[in-house]
Amino acid sequence: MQEDSFLGLSATGFHRVAYTDWGPKDAGQTVLCVHGLTRNGRDFDTLAQTLAATCRVVCPDVVGRGRSEWLTDPAHYGYPQYLADMAALIARTGADQVDWVGTSMGGLIGMLLAAQPKSPIRRLVMNDVGPLIPQAAIERIATYVGVEQSFDTLDDAETYFRAVYAPFGRLTDAQWRHLAEHGVRRKPDGRLTMAYDLDIAVPFRTQRIADVVLWEVWDAIRCPVLVLRGVHSDLLLPETADEMKTRGPRAKVIEIPDTGHAPGLMSPDQIDLVRDFLMGGD
Repeated sequence: MQEDSFLGLSATGFHRVAYTDWGPKDAGQTVLCVHGLTRNGRDFDTLAQTLAATCRVVCPDVVGRGRSEWLTDPAHYGYPQYLADMAALIARTGADQVDWVGTSMGGLIGMLLAAQPKSPIRRLVMNDVGPLIPQAAIERIATYVGVEQSFDTLDDAETYFRAVYAPFGRLTDAQWRHLAEHGVRRKPDGRLTMAYDLDIAVPFRTQRIADVVLWEVWDAIRCPVLVLRGVHSDLLLPETADEMKTRGPRAKVIEIPDTGHAPGLMSPDQIDLVRDFLMGGD
C-alpha cells in the first residue's frame, strides 16, 4: 500500500485529495473504493488487501475527510465537487474503465458517475444506498454530522465509534481499533476529534431536508450493479431495494444480516460478495 495525492479544483482554488493505492499499478483491472459521509478511504483496507492480489485498488479520502485538505468555502461540499474530484482521480489512474465500490455517499457518487454518457464505470457496487433516501434517515444523519467530538484517549474514541457505527456489523477488536486510529485527528490542545471538516455539515443546515429522489439517474445506468443492503438499514429501505431490481440496470440485491447502515465490508463473506461480482460473477 502506498499513500499518494492529487490536486482537485474548486471555485476557490486547488485542494489536495489524498488516497491509498494498493496492488500493481499495471494491473488489468482498477477498482475505486469510496467511503461514506464522515469516513475515509482507510475503511477499505481489509477489502483492498484482498482485491490487490489481482487488481489495482485506489481508496480516496473525499475532500474534507481523512488526510485530504478542507475546502475554503464549505458551500462547495456537495456532489458536483465530489464528482469532479473523482473524475480527476479516474484520469490519474490512467485506466479506460474502472470498477466502483461505494458505501453510502460513495455509492451515490458512483451512481451519478455511472449514469453519465460514456461513463468509465464498468461495474458498480452500491453499499447500502439507492436512488431514494428517506427524509427520516437524512434527519438522523443531520443530528450527528458536524457535531464536534473530543476524546482524551484513543480508547475513548474507539468506545464512541463502537456505539455510533454499531450498524457496521460484528467487527473484530482489531477492526474497531483500525477505524478509530484512522477516524480521528489531533487538535491543537492535544485531544482527539473526528478526522473530517465539521463544515461538511453546512449543506444539511442550509437546505430543506426532504426525501432525495434520483430514479431518473438510476434509470440512466447501463453497467451491471450489485446492491448490498444492511437488513436493518433505515437509509436503503426494502421497497427501494426491490424497485432497484426491476428498473434501470436491474441490480442484483443482497441483504447482509446483523447490519444496518452500512455493512462494514470487512468480513470474509462480505468481501467475497464484492470480489466475486467484480470478477464477473452474476
